[in-house]
Order: sequence, then structure tokens, then C-alpha cells
Amino acid sequence: MPIKYVPFIPEPVEGQAVLGNFNRILKYKGADDVSMTLQRGMPLYEVEKQETVGENVNGNMVIRGECVSACAYLKEQGIQVDLVYIDPPFASGADYAKRVYIRRNPKVAEAIAKAEEELDIDELKAFEEKMYGDVWNKEKYLNWMYENLMAIKSVMSETASIYVHLDWHIFHYVKILMDEIFGEDCFQNEIIWHYGGRMMHGVGTFNRKHDTIAYYRLSEEGVFHLPKEEVDFDQYAKNRHEKIHIDENGRRYLLAPDANMERTTRQYEDEIVEKGRAIDDVWEIRYIRGNAHERVDYATQKPEELLERIVESSSNEGMIVADFFGGSGVTAAVANKLGRKFIHCDIGINSIQTTRDRLVADRAEFDVLEIKDGVQLYRNPVQTIDKIKSLIPGLKNEDSLDSFWEGAISDSKLGSVPVYIPNLMDSSSKLLDKVTMNRIIHQAIPDLDNSIKKVIVYYVDITDENEIKQFIKEDDSTDVEIELRDLKTVLDDVVIGDYAEYHIEENQDNLFGGYSVIIDKFISDRVMSKIDEFNHKAFLNSTEKKPYKPIEISEEGLELIEFLSVDCTSADGEWHSDSEVKIDKNGYVILNGNKTKEFWDGSISSDKHPLRLKIRNICGDETIWKLENA
Repeated sequence: MPIKYVPFIPEPVEGQAVLGNFNRILKYKGADDVSMTLQRGMPLYEVEKQETVGENVNGNMVIRGECVSACAYLKEQGIQVDLVYIDPPFASGADYAKRVYIRRNPKVAEAIAKAEEELDIDELKAFEEKMYGDVWNKEKYLNWMYENLMAIKSVMSETASIYVHLDWHIFHYVKILMDEIFGEDCFQNEIIWHYGGRMMHGVGTFNRKHDTIAYYRLSEEGVFHLPKEEVDFDQYAKNRHEKIHIDENGRRYLLAPDANMERTTRQYEDEIVEKGRAIDDVWEIRYIRGNAHERVDYATQKPEELLERIVESSSNEGMIVADFFGGSGVTAAVANKLGRKFIHCDIGINSIQTTRDRLVADRAEFDVLEIKDGVQLYRNPVQTIDKIKSLIPGLKNEDSLDSFWEGAISDSKLGSVPVYIPNLMDSSSKLLDKVTMNRIIHQAIPDLDNSIKKVIVYYVDITDENEIKQFIKEDDSTDVEIELRDLKTVLDDVVIGDYAEYHIEENQDNLFGGYSVIIDKFISDRVMSKIDEFNHKAFLNSTEKKPYKPIEISEEGLELIEFLSVDCTSADGEWHSDSEVKIDKNGYVILNGNKTKEFWDGSISSDKHPLRLKIRNICGDETIWKLENA
């Protein structure tokens, strides 16, 4: 359950156009049939500090949790942000997944280059690397965005700016929402990001090669620095079809028209170059090239140049820059490099890990926080739902059911029993209250076939179970039995931690530290189950021309390790990474954020005696061991 609800009032700006085809107003029995605005507020959950990197005197944050809950925490802490950039899902129907690479085995004399061997992306879509998919129809997406934008507005300063990055799928609908929420007068630009060079072949259409960014500033007093581009004088003259002249001192210039439109005024090269060219609202910025130093192998990663332009235009040094759909961490990374404070938030653990490692490499200081909302068992809500559906005995998809229901269970006596699972992407649906139950009774159940005798309703949190049961009992509009079930009980004891065998050696003349933890064996049932699935699919799809080639893991299993960290400061509580090793996909070591050309040798060293060991497998699961003799 949330600790409490932090109020925010979802009211449109007076006089603005509104979208009328989605539900802001909810009705339920017992409210005298009066429309009730959902004013419960943003759910505030317990927030646990997982790690502090550096001194972090600026209060930078990397938060694992959804946008609305993160905003509740910031509002409760009295934190206001000066600039927001968000790159939320585009409602495009696309699925995005992390590529998983098998590392080299340091225990084998001739290490096999497994780094080139990649797990099939289609298989990963059903596993924990799936970051998000098309989990909304248009109405649900707009409700979800409305709630998120209202929450974000509640933590913006009076002079703050917001940039919302979308594409053709949903931008124009969200633009109307933003006019309603922030005010049409606050709209500044519709920015076109044209990513030249990225091939997007269409059939029967022009190639789609741009995204759209809506820029709003809440006050004219808000920060805005018009960016300038460097001018190539020769190209400038060519574009203007003007001849370059040279004066008696050898200075180059163009002839510009005077007040009488006669070309007598000299415009010298140094003046034109120094003045630069003001940026317009069409930005020609290339996508990240495959070998770019900033690439972090994150599916939706945006180029730093794009964020540099936004951060420099709409903030000053020392201001707080926030990204509530942080993805690869580009906003936080750029803000840090430009001397701004940053808040990175994302629901996916892959985002948090990628951003954390990226910021460590940049020598940033920050806290890693986790919102304890009860659904953080898996990497993100989509994956949690996929796992939940696999854990409910007998649950099957049923095409005849409305999308409100996740599926149905077949009962020998009752027949088909529809099952409701809350949308974990939508914080308002996590709490089962009278409003939600009223919707189930008066909208969802009446749409079912008359043969349905029972439904099962799962919940993450509930206002009061006895109160909801009494509400159901007093409603005489349906004869369908409604059974309530706590979703968290389905998840109990599901995740089994990875297993590791190790020993500690004290080094007398070790360049990297006085102690080494040597990993002798590593077993990850979760990763191996995905490799088994991959191998099975490869076997079924094999042909003479493309023979079956399984991925094989050594008995030691060290190829399944991506990251190690030791805590020499504390044996409990918040993590302190006193030394860390990341193994990139080619097997090279990144030692404490510094790239090397050394292959991993199966150990991690530290100056002080290590008290705890953390290992992250190649799929992102992290397990902590309290070291013996710690």
C-alpha cells in the first residue's frame, strides 16, 4: 500500500480545447450519481536508497519506478525541477529488447569468442529484456499520458520548460493534451528532429525520417538561450548565390543590400562567422553511429547532441534537469557534463543499470533509489505481467473477451472464468478501490457473455478489502460472482537468486588492490532457461544449409557474468561500490568506469577487505552475497 497520496488536481487550463474521448470523470454507485473527479492523488510509496556514488552534494538521483510515483516522492520532498525532457513510448506497437551477449570464459586457456554469438531477439521479447511493447490502445495511452503529464507539471517550477519527444503515431493527440494541461499560450515550438542518414524504407509512402518534440515554457521569465550554429563562409555564400569579394587588406566579404536595396554594404567573413546562424525548429542531427563512443547498446538511445541543444537552450548551470522515461540515461549524462543537476527515472531495471554504469564512467555523483511499490520483482511492468500470466494456473488468452480481461480460466463446473489483472503501466489501476470496482461491475461484466458465472479480480493494492467486498455485496446489478485475489501472492518465492562459488585471496604485490575475490563457478537458472529456449528454437529451424549450432556454456559458467562489484564499507543496507568490474560484450574489462584492453581474468580486486559481493548476469539480474569472514 502507498504511505499516502500526494494531492494534485487534474483540471484543464481554462479555455483550452480538450479531448473528450477518454475518461477523466469516473462515476460509481453510492456517489448519488454525481460525476466524481479522481482526486485521490499520486501514490507515495516507501523509497529505498540502493547506492550512493560519490559524495553527491548536488542531490542527483537515479530512480527506479514509474513517473507518477517518482513525482509523488519529489513533491513530498519539496523538489522542483527546472527542465523536463521525456521520451516516452510512442504507442507505435513496436517491441524493444536488450541484446544479450555471451561473454568470454576466463577459465579456459583458449577463450572462445562467444561475444559474437547473440541470443535471438524474438526469444528475448518474451523474457526480461523486453523494455516495453504496445500495451495500450489509443484511449488507454492518452489516459496514461494525461496522468503522467499532470504529475510532471506538479513538480515543475513556475518558470520551467518541458520537451516531449514523440513521433507521428500519437504526437498530435498528445499536443492537444499538453495545450490543456500547460496552456496553449505556453506552447513555444513544434521541433522536427530530422535524422538524416538513417534508412527507413517505406512501401507506398515517403520515407519517415523524423521525430517531433513539443516544447512548452510555463513563463516568459523561463530560461531560453537561442542556440547558434557555426557558419561556413564559403557554403554561406554559395547558398545565397553571392560572390565573395576581397578588399585591399585581403579580407573576404559579401555585398548586402542597403536601405535603398543597393548592394553596397560590406558583410565581412569574420563578422558573419562570429554571429553564427540562429537555430530554427528543424534540427538536422544524425542518429548515433554504430561505433560512436557514446553508444551503450540501448534500443531507444538518443544522441547526446540532441539533448545538449535542449539542455543548453532551456537551463542554466546548477538547475535541475529531469527525465521521467530516462531510457539509456542520455539526459542525465548530458546534464552532468554541462554542470546541471539531474533526476533520471525509469521503470525498467535495464535502464537503471545502463544509466548507472554510464554515469559512473562519466565520474558523476548520484544516489540510486528504488520505489517500493510491490511490483518491482521483474525488470519492468510488461515483463511482470508476462510472468504473472504464466504463473496463474490455467490462464489462457480468450479472443472472445474484451481487452479489459487478460484471459480466462476453464472451470469444470463454472465454465469460462474471466480474469482481470491491473495494468501495471498505469498507477491508477494498481489500487483496487470503489471507482475501479464500479467500472468492473457496471461496464466490464455487462459486456461479458450471459453464460459467465464468475470473474476473478487481481489487485496490487486495495483501499480496504472488507469495504470492497461490502461494496460488491450491496450492488444488486449483477449475479456474477466476483472473487478478489492479491497479485503479490502469485509472485511470492518465484525468483531464485543466482548461485556462485568463490574464494578470497590476499595479494601482496597486486597492482589493482590488496584483496581479490576469485569466482570459481557461476550458475544462473534464469539465463540458462533462455539459452535452452534459444537452442531448442535453433534446432527446430535448422536446415542443411543452416545446421543446428547450439550455444554452449562451460561448467564454470563465467560467460554469464556481465558485472561485479565489492562493498568494503558495509556488510548490510545501502550498497557502496568500492571496486567494480564490467565486462563488455567483447570480453574487455571496464575497471571502475575506465575502459581497458584487458580480458577479464575471473576475479575482482580491492584495496580493503571486501564484505559483500554483487554479481549481475548478462540478462541484468543482480544477486548479492555476504562474504565469509567479512
